[in-house]
Amino acid sequence: MKQVFSKVLLAGSVLLGFSMVSASFAAEVAVPKPDAAKGEQLFTKGDPARGIVACVTCHGAAGNSTIPANPNLAAQPHEYLAEQLESFRPNGGKAPLRRGKGGADTVMTNFAKALTKDDIQNVAYYLAQQKLDWSKAGTATDKSTVALGQHIWRGGIPDRRVPACASCHSANGAGLPGKFPRLAGQHPGYLVEQLTLFRDGDRANSDMMHEIANRMTDADIAAVADYAAGLR
Repeated sequence: MKQVFSKVLLAGSVLLGFSMVSASFAAEVAVPKPDAAKGEQLFTKGDPARGIVACVTCHGAAGNSTIPANPNLAAQPHEYLAEQLESFRPNGGKAPLRRGKGGADTVMTNFAKALTKDDIQNVAYYLAQQKLDWSKAGTATDKSTVALGQHIWRGGIPDRRVPACASCHSANGAGLPGKFPRLAGQHPGYLVEQLTLFRDGDRANSDMMHEIANRMTDADIAAVADYAAGLR
């Protein structure tokens, strides 16, 4: 009996020791928390020595863009922003997953190529902590398409297997943190452009969005983009 107990005790000690070593190793290789201060520095001032242009130039103070062609980035999910920045970079020698019309590189490709992975995490983390300035945010502008936009947002287009946008981006357009971006307050022209790029396959970083947009007409896209922008 003592011999059996000793073996059990020894096995338990070995497992405990292994667990402690594993925990220690995990702590050593843990990914460091992004640095919001460094992210703010890059966003507001860039890094001329590395050819990094200040993001604020196009995306506005704290990520609140006043230029309709450039998206609002303030308060978007950190994980989502980091994923998008990575998508602008060349993919293992292949073209970036996020491209412009006709498959051409966008201006973001050159900017993103100059960023390290830490840079991307830091900038994304900084932006995720900012507040969206609703006084500068995008909004709906076409009253004639409200009904169609609302219909697509809330109920989709069943006969073309287009799901309700609200099922992923939430009823009020706030999105689902870490998975789907906020669309409320985004500039409608930017949303139209992105849905079109998804449909045409030029923006290839979401198979799901390609399939959805591929079943939508120009009128559908324009209506739901305008409606989404006006959500609050």
